[in-house]
Amino acid sequence: MDLTTAQWFIVIAASFLVGATKAGLKGLGIIVVALLVLVFEAKAQTGILLPILIIGDILAVIYYKRHVKWHYLAKFLPAMIMGVFIAGYLGDQLPDEAFKKWLGGVVLVSVIIMLWWDYKGKDNVPNNWLFAGSSGVAAGFATMIGNLAGAFANMFFLATRLPKNEIIGTSAWLFFIINLIKLPIHIFSWETISMETFKIDLLMIPAILAGFWVGQKIVALINERYYRYFLLIATTIGAIVILI
Repeated sequence: MDLTTAQWFIVIAASFLVGATKAGLKGLGIIVVALLVLVFEAKAQTGILLPILIIGDILAVIYYKRHVKWHYLAKFLPAMIMGVFIAGYLGDQLPDEAFKKWLGGVVLVSVIIMLWWDYKGKDNVPNNWLFAGSSGVAAGFATMIGNLAGAFANMFFLATRLPKNEIIGTSAWLFFIINLIKLPIHIFSWETISMETFKIDLLMIPAILAGFWVGQKIVALINERYYRYFLLIATTIGAIVILI
């Protein structure tokens, strides 16, 4: 709790962006992680951020409850859970620099492929169990290591070509379940969540609520086609930030 005024401002800004992200402005998660790393150590910020994400998840599953496609959730979730447990076991043994470069490279290549499919006007984007499984494991691993699953989840949902609200509603349930699974690992294994960190999270609730309100107002103004482009651009920026 011994933070400077500037550090509190950064944490509040990050919490606001979490709310906006959960409302549907996907891709802001990279900025959130970057901001929190300025205040906390890389591994410590994952424990600070997780309860904030869960609060945002609760808002999202309530607001978008009519737009869930359980079929796609069932296709992506098991592989993502597997990725979470693999990362939970490895913990911080993975070399950080090597992981970030690998992660950013894979995401960047995947986005180039998605842009190529869009340019060619192809409708047969991989929407099968193999694509869902590989994306899911990568997303689960990334979300456990650094809360950076957004890019891989975006790739999967872009491939499904679901409407905007159904992407948001389905991904809301996906991350709500995944983040609850991550919770005991952070508390009992990694020990990155304590009563002290939880007090900070509780203080961030107004910022999360404000971010969600602003986010859903902006999402409502974006039409379906431009929302897809928004996801592609946000995912690309995320990959570049990871690489840098």
